Amino acid sequence: MKRVRLGQSTRYKRRIDIAIHSKVMATSRAPVPEIRRLRAEDRDIARRLFALMADVFEEESGELTDQYLDDLLRREGFWAVAAISDGEVIGGLTAHVVPMTRVESAELFIYDVAVTASHQRQGVGRRLLTAIRHDATAAGIGDAFVPVDAADEHAIDFYRALGGVASPVTMFTFAARSP
Repeated sequence: MKRVRLGQSTRYKRRIDIAIHSKVMATSRAPVPEIRRLRAEDRDIARRLFALMADVFEEESGELTDQYLDDLLRREGFWAVAAISDGEVIGGLTAHVVPMTRVESAELFIYDVAVTASHQRQGVGRRLLTAIRHDATAAGIGDAFVPVDAADEHAIDFYRALGGVASPVTMFTFAARSP
């Protein structure tokens, strides 16, 4: 996996983002989705979002209890953002605030970004990332990063188009051991 850093935008970069975003949305026939950060009262939307993510990533998923979802959505360090169009969840992302130890700050680890196939290439992913970067900046979080499988050229191109810079990082996964 490559680690892509999504740093704060400069004014010039923001103007480019807005211009590109406007062009993408102007050529899109779909209605502009609502981008919404989920809270504890959004349990049903979260359930639909997490099911969508499992479907997009072709991963198995289990039933999440109401208590689990409520606890997850109440965590200040967990962010879930949904893209909703005509009452339907069409995409979203999850992220985790990571406190730093070298300075008194935090970074945002964007864990999953998913958009349904029928809504891809319509600016939904861009809107999601733009919204979360704005929220991160408002929360005093300077940097955001997202891991990308090295073979996923579509995702790498997408994050580069948003101003992300690839970092030469290799991540390791450790499977849970049986006692």
